[in-house]
Amino acid sequence: MIWAVLFLVAGLAVVWWWVASRRMVQVSQGPTVPPRPGRALLLVDLQAGSWNAARYDEATRSRIEAAVAREVAVAQDRGFPVIALKHEVAAPVARLIAPRASSGPLAVPFQGMADHVIRHWAEDGFETGELDNLLDVLRVGHLRIMGQDGAHSLARTAQAALDRGVEVELVRDGIACTDKPRCEGAIEALIGQGVRRV
Repeated sequence: MIWAVLFLVAGLAVVWWWVASRRMVQVSQGPTVPPRPGRALLLVDLQAGSWNAARYDEATRSRIEAAVAREVAVAQDRGFPVIALKHEVAAPVARLIAPRASSGPLAVPFQGMADHVIRHWAEDGFETGELDNLLDVLRVGHLRIMGQDGAHSLARTAQAALDRGVEVELVRDGIACTDKPRCEGAIEALIGQGVRRV
């Protein structure tokens, strides 16, 4: 009897783990966005915990920091809002599933750049609905996206935006990748669906 209960509990734990981990990496579905004139710069997952980890070499960090500074200056000059998506892994469950994900404030080079900061727990920045609401309020129909990681959060967020009818541009020198072949594959798949790399 005790073994049956233990097997049942273990089975439920495996099912729960599978469902929760799938939800973290799925692209969310949202309403189709009508054509909107507004533009915004979207910075993805540039929080201190992951940016300061030993994932990227110094050349990559310098390239991304320079590209973000340039794009933020252009956005501010043109009056476009800058939105930062910040991965927030607070729940113990999420920490078990995604131990590499890091919470915390934006990394020092990016602090003070964003007009709006949105927290998200899944790889898709639209998952909570908060980004949908903000883009609606700002009348944004065109996103220029940069940040990390090109094979994960950045790609899933770009896909969710594209699925909603938002025009998407990826800033070529503003995307950090830990797995370059996987990142290039994800970006090429997005380009095949109409995303522009600039």
